[in-house]
Amino acid sequence: MDDISKGMIRWIKITGLTEAKLLEKVSAKLHPLVMEDILNPFQRPKFEDYGEYIFIILKKMNFDQSSEQINSEQISLILGKNYVISFEEIKSEIFDMILERIRVPKGRIRLMGPDYLMYALIDVLVDNYFIILEYFGVFIEEIEDVLIKEPKPATLQRIYELKRKTIDIRKSIWPMREVINKLQREQSKLISDDLQYYLRDIYDHIFRITDLLENYRDIIFGMLDMYLSSVSNRMNDIMKVLTIISTVFIPLSFLSGFYGMNFQYMPELANPFSYPILIGVMISIFGLMLIYFRKRTWI
Repeated sequence: MDDISKGMIRWIKITGLTEAKLLEKVSAKLHPLVMEDILNPFQRPKFEDYGEYIFIILKKMNFDQSSEQINSEQISLILGKNYVISFEEIKSEIFDMILERIRVPKGRIRLMGPDYLMYALIDVLVDNYFIILEYFGVFIEEIEDVLIKEPKPATLQRIYELKRKTIDIRKSIWPMREVINKLQREQSKLISDDLQYYLRDIYDHIFRITDLLENYRDIIFGMLDMYLSSVSNRMNDIMKVLTIISTVFIPLSFLSGFYGMNFQYMPELANPFSYPILIGVMISIFGLMLIYFRKRTWI
């Protein structure tokens, strides 16, 4: 990095962690622990000031609509006196808008320092969380509609998956608040005073995202309660119907059992109309009980 011109700001964009020659050249100027964190992309967001440069780890998340899966990727940033180095695990288009802004001759990003370029990269990553949360809102509405109409075990599975994804995003967002706080409080010559306004804007965005996540988490817990209540109500309705059926057949079972004893001196046995009379009585009892249950709004 010593060959970077002093009067020019450079953005070294490294995509993929398998470019051995380039990584070897960069690692010669960095602390071994920094390279260890870069090459092991399972770190939580963090901020470290090494004097000559600032090292930041952030998380970028991609949402696959087809599989409804969230893929997490580590983004590492190094801010120097007149350069910014970014490390991405895989090639993506998330920073393409920054490249377009750099190509504008009189754009603000070309007039500001490397700390503003670092801010722009962080801002893009934070704004990407809003896009993911929009998809979350859509899925939550879909699940709520299913819960109201006809909850199924598959619906419960989707709720638990949504809950797990919310926790994953929260694990990535909460440490970013600490990173931005350190950037604001750090008395570093690499961060200008003018950048504080932009850092406060990012912190405000992160705060809004965390609030939205908390709201979604409350909604998801509410959906779990709604699912259990819906299943319980459905079970109660089933038990209610079965109870009514059993109640209706109690007197009918009594009559059929009573006249099924076939004792010799039962007077009804000699009557030729005993059978149709008994059937009529049983049907009448059945109908009267149904009318009574309907008036009581039990059915």
